[in-house]
Amino acid sequence: MAIPAEMTRKFTLDAIFNPRSVAVIGASRREEAVGHAVFKNILTGGYQGTVYPVNPKAESILGVRCYHSLQEIPGTIDLAVLIVPADSAVSVFQECVQKETKAVVIISAGFKEIGAQGAALEQEIGRIAREHQIPLVGPNCLGVINTDPAVSLNASFGRTMPKLGNIAFISQSGALCTAVLDYAKGANIGFSKFISMGNKALVTELELLQYLGQDDKTDVILMYLEDLVYPREMIEVCRQISGDDAKRKPILAIKSGRTLEGAKAASSHTGSLAGSDEVFTAIFAQGGILRVDSVDELFDYAKAFSSRKLPRRNRVAIVTNAGGPGIMATDACVRYGLEMAALKPKTKEALKKWLPPTAGLNNPVDVIGDAQHDRYEAALKNVLRDPHVDAVIAILTPQAMTDIEQIAEVVGKVNARTGKVVLASFMGIADVTGGVKILEKWKVPHYRFPESAAKSLGAMARYTAWVVRPRTGYKEFKVDRERSKAILAKAGREGRKNLTDLETFSVLDAYGFSILPAEIARTAAEAGDAAERMGYPVALKISSPDILHKFDVKGVRLNLKNRGEVVQAAKGIFLDVPKKNPAARIAGLIVQKMSPKGRELILGLKRDPRFGAILMFGMGGTYVEVLKDVTFRLAPIRQLGAHNMIRSIRTYKLLEGTRGEKVADIRKLEENLERLSQLACECVEITELDVNPLMVHEKGAGCTVVDARILLSS
Repeated sequence: MAIPAEMTRKFTLDAIFNPRSVAVIGASRREEAVGHAVFKNILTGGYQGTVYPVNPKAESILGVRCYHSLQEIPGTIDLAVLIVPADSAVSVFQECVQKETKAVVIISAGFKEIGAQGAALEQEIGRIAREHQIPLVGPNCLGVINTDPAVSLNASFGRTMPKLGNIAFISQSGALCTAVLDYAKGANIGFSKFISMGNKALVTELELLQYLGQDDKTDVILMYLEDLVYPREMIEVCRQISGDDAKRKPILAIKSGRTLEGAKAASSHTGSLAGSDEVFTAIFAQGGILRVDSVDELFDYAKAFSSRKLPRRNRVAIVTNAGGPGIMATDACVRYGLEMAALKPKTKEALKKWLPPTAGLNNPVDVIGDAQHDRYEAALKNVLRDPHVDAVIAILTPQAMTDIEQIAEVVGKVNARTGKVVLASFMGIADVTGGVKILEKWKVPHYRFPESAAKSLGAMARYTAWVVRPRTGYKEFKVDRERSKAILAKAGREGRKNLTDLETFSVLDAYGFSILPAEIARTAAEAGDAAERMGYPVALKISSPDILHKFDVKGVRLNLKNRGEVVQAAKGIFLDVPKKNPAARIAGLIVQKMSPKGRELILGLKRDPRFGAILMFGMGGTYVEVLKDVTFRLAPIRQLGAHNMIRSIRTYKLLEGTRGEKVADIRKLEENLERLSQLACECVEITELDVNPLMVHEKGAGCTVVDARILLSS
């Protein structure tokens, strides 16, 4: 998947994050002004370079000589931070070009977020930046921060410089940034880089991800996104960062705006369902991005990942001094996809030597309420030695006899000596404060309640599974492209937006799908003749470019066993359909051989102007839009992508066989998805496609297309 031409730029982002000199254009003496806050943050935040305030009406700001224009500043400027009115931004940006400024951050608002006039200004600034290859962050943003002591740049109007850490944060919302900075300060969370993208006139999440993926100071990347500029390219970049680079980095994201425009006008099941937020979930899944639902969850996960450890698998042990929280943690672990480790007999024997007779030696390991640090130390060390254990959650409830701070020291030291993941939950606030500070000193991820620890550990296990997943490629099948292209070209010449039923079946047949014998009949007698030729039982279906859901207009009859039944059913359809849809153009009836028994599924394709070809898979039939048990991926999909699509629907267990049912032909299903992916990439004229139902038979018997619909671009 190639990066678009406009993304292959010559500039880097070094001048944004590591500038040797910064000019604050619009610096102000007024303490309440943004220009004052930005300049003060740079000046007093320990910045290791030179900062120049620029304001034509001031002689000095905070005791520093003020320049009346950018051109007055001696020497070169690496980074210019603009806090000027929107209608002045273009001319000021031109001054930056003349000064050969290496990078620009525009904090000012008043651009596309206010309407057409502001959008035009933003578009012009973006054009100039592209023309001169000047990286531009913003406009309408909080600014950028680099906590690296060698730089120590706070080019933002946040209240304080955040603590040094190994987490990078990218946000499309400046207002959220201020809240996050305050939250992180209270939670003692540090950052490596902190970037407010604003309107993304030039620099987007894609370039920032590419930069942070190579940043030695960053181990975890967090994102808050409202939209995606290059979603398909982001998949490839994130796959590289999160799974394929030598130094892999987890990427966690919140995506707001949980609906897509365009779903209302969709003309197929796939079109309707692909207008949901599930498409973004699919993009994140393909890119190895862990999607979260809240800021709390985002930083809960970030704390766990910032420890630089990952569990080898998903097997967890719990060490607790209280039975109730241990049970709560167990329930949460199972809920979030973790497996409670089965401790080896050797481990239990070792625990028995250190713990009292009333202790629980199974998992969870209950060291009992009066446990001191020695019991915790023995329990943690022995459990972590167990080869069946990949991670441990240490739970403490504060009791009168509990030496909280000593236990915290033990947890910290044990964590420092093991390569396995250790998370802690010292439950409460006031009584455990001292212990929590010690855990933070030892860099042990801490959670107020065990459920949050379990959820975070579950995310770590999912990420491990992503990292160690088998790498598969794109499979290409031998297909009859000429036949499919001829059918699509004919419809295009005739100005049609729909393929007929038989044309649709022919296109699918050309791509290797199993198609039932079918003929078109224009009268009841012709339907009877067709049924006689193909043999019984047969189905009858109305054929009309104006009817999407045939059952809704009484346009389907099934399991007809002789000519008499066929003729009578055909007459009934010709009577019923015009009553339900008088305006529908009726081409005739499709006489089709009945499919062997199987489970009804749906395959779909929707071509979106932003995302390209979106594939859908799920449980099909007449209730597909009610059940909404479907999943999505962007085409093309790899073999592993097809495998994962099938297994990610809620009702996948039904395909494995339940209550005596035979296992479905899952491998053939995977092949059908791979064939659909190839069709989507090669037949770009198709905008929407439904195969509903696709009947999947028992293992070895394949899949059969029962009904399908293809819509074309106008």
